[in-house]
Amino acid sequence: MTSLAVGQSLGLTLVGDGVSFRNSRRNGGKSKFFLANRKRLTRAALVQARPREDGVTPSPPPSSRPTPAPVVQYKRADLADDLQAEARALGRAVDASVYSPELIARKHGSQPLKALRRSVEILTALGGFALKLGIDQRQGKLELNMKKRAGELRRIFTRLGPTFVKLGQGLSTRPDLCPPDYLEELAELQDALPTFPDAEAFACIERELDLSLESIFASISPDPIAAASLGQVYKAHLRYSGQVVAVKVQRPGIEEAIGLDFYLIRGVGKLINKYVDFITTDVLALIDEFACRVYQELNYVQEAQNARRFKKLYADKADVLVPDIFWDYTSRKVLTMEWVEGTKLNEQVAIESQGLKVLDLVNTGIQCSLRQLLEYGFFHADPHPGNLLATPDGKLAFLDFGMMSETPEEARFAIIGHVVHLVNRDYEAMARDYYALKFLSPDVDVTPIIPALRDFFDDALNYTVSELNFKTLVDGLGAVFYQYPFDVPAYYALILRSLTVLEGLALYADPDFKVLAASYPYFAKRLLTDQNPYLRDALIELLFKDGKFRWGRLENLLQQGSKDRDFSSKDALQPVLKLLLDPNGEELRLLVIKEAVRVSEAFALGSVVDTYNSMPEFMRSLVFNGNGNGGPLTMNPTELESTLELRDQVSRIWSLLQSSESFDPAILQPIAQVLQQPEARRLGGRVAGGVGQRLAARFLQQLLRATTPTPSPVP
Repeated sequence: MTSLAVGQSLGLTLVGDGVSFRNSRRNGGKSKFFLANRKRLTRAALVQARPREDGVTPSPPPSSRPTPAPVVQYKRADLADDLQAEARALGRAVDASVYSPELIARKHGSQPLKALRRSVEILTALGGFALKLGIDQRQGKLELNMKKRAGELRRIFTRLGPTFVKLGQGLSTRPDLCPPDYLEELAELQDALPTFPDAEAFACIERELDLSLESIFASISPDPIAAASLGQVYKAHLRYSGQVVAVKVQRPGIEEAIGLDFYLIRGVGKLINKYVDFITTDVLALIDEFACRVYQELNYVQEAQNARRFKKLYADKADVLVPDIFWDYTSRKVLTMEWVEGTKLNEQVAIESQGLKVLDLVNTGIQCSLRQLLEYGFFHADPHPGNLLATPDGKLAFLDFGMMSETPEEARFAIIGHVVHLVNRDYEAMARDYYALKFLSPDVDVTPIIPALRDFFDDALNYTVSELNFKTLVDGLGAVFYQYPFDVPAYYALILRSLTVLEGLALYADPDFKVLAASYPYFAKRLLTDQNPYLRDALIELLFKDGKFRWGRLENLLQQGSKDRDFSSKDALQPVLKLLLDPNGEELRLLVIKEAVRVSEAFALGSVVDTYNSMPEFMRSLVFNGNGNGGPLTMNPTELESTLELRDQVSRIWSLLQSSESFDPAILQPIAQVLQQPEARRLGGRVAGGVGQRLAARFLQQLLRATTPTPSPVP
């Protein structure tokens, strides 16, 4: 896609008319420049480069219309240079503010008139809303008008400015605090705020970087191409390389405004904690956690570091793109990063006109989100359509790394275990999972929660996991969370929102798309291949029930896991053997021995049946002593059918392993080495003994049946 197309997708028109940097005049340490031909521009324009500092003046273009600076292929600095540039950027952000309730109280508590004016503004807006809620409650219309009131609250937050836009977006991820109608409405909050003057933005760039604008850029759009609550973005060409970049500049006075708002909001939080009994969550702690996250967004060097870390962890996949950071042109209030050409993920027609498929891109987003949540724990907490772009070559580009979050390591494994308990419909174990996930304090009794989980999931799980709609699942869990004393951690709420957004985008392209169906291969792969003890226990719990091995579950896991592009049958085999031979694995070995005896018997008896069925009729009578009607074995038809099905199921599982691209008979070599261990030899002996006993018993039954004379009929 060209720059023109990107501009048009943003509602802009890019034209070739130029804006020239004139010779700067210094006044009070600030550079001033004049924009030529301003009236000929619609929204954005390329800036013609000034004469180079080496004294060589570029030749003028043949026409009067100025041309953009030539684009030079960007060469990434080596690691040492990159680290030095990052260190310089950190130096420019050394005075970045860190959220401190004490500091903002000291600062804004000494400005009572300013705080009073803002309080009146907030209370007027929210007081009127609260009055409407009170009337609805008295008239018994609270439920009836909930959707309408949620829309009104969204519009109020937008009018109150950046802090409340961010607050509303934060509340949209908290099913333990807001009913579903409010969650849905607040999720639509957009950072749609007026732009601030370009002269202030350009002055901020010069002040932050201590460089004149024309020494940094060969060209820059005179107006922002996008604006959000905390800043606005310009498109530019770097002077030294011609590289196209996006330059984000922070809104003037934003830190002061946000600090004042959080000072006032904390006051309300204290009152709620003290006097409102039905809200069990620590509201003040929630406000502080959220304020800390917003203050981190105000430090653009922190955002740049987030982008670098995200790129290192997840851009190893060919279909994920994360823009590079230009550290020498990044500071606390200015962020310069690689310009990404692309189309918003919710613009299906534009994406498909390029020969791309929305569902492929959404699947990429889901797999990346699962890796973020469950592998490394560092994830993008704001993946709305404006932050996800489809590039012309089919990659999914992630933008805006101001709001990030982390999943604690123990929670990553607990979430996978929770999915296992869901599949098993073990609601008591699901309820106990909420302790490990830090949803409930240890002193909360989960007994009343179990029926609520059962009521919801028994209905939801009438579908298979692959048919279950993720939003339905989230809404149902949200209703349970809202009714009981849950304190949902921010990381969990944010990742649920992330996957819900991705499913919503996919539903535009395919109304039958299910995010759980797309996620299940990843879960299956992790369960089959991860050597973490918690996940190994979860796998055993999934495969064994009431002392019996569920071969159907293993077959399903292999079928689903093989759909994941990173699945390896070698990885699926080795951890299982190591677990089986662990010195502390006696209980598991007993189960495996029992199952191995069943399987070995099934193959042996299956071979007898196959041999019998392949014989001509006259040979069957000779070999099996005239017992041609009952077959070769003294087994009732149901038992025989079950035995043969077991053999066929194990054969299919082996075929699934062989069908893996990573399958190689050589993988059996390390398995053979493992089996040489003393514990393995003892295990093999016990299996062989068990099989021998079962077959001997079968043979004895057959022999007795053949030698026992048939009684003569009584006359």
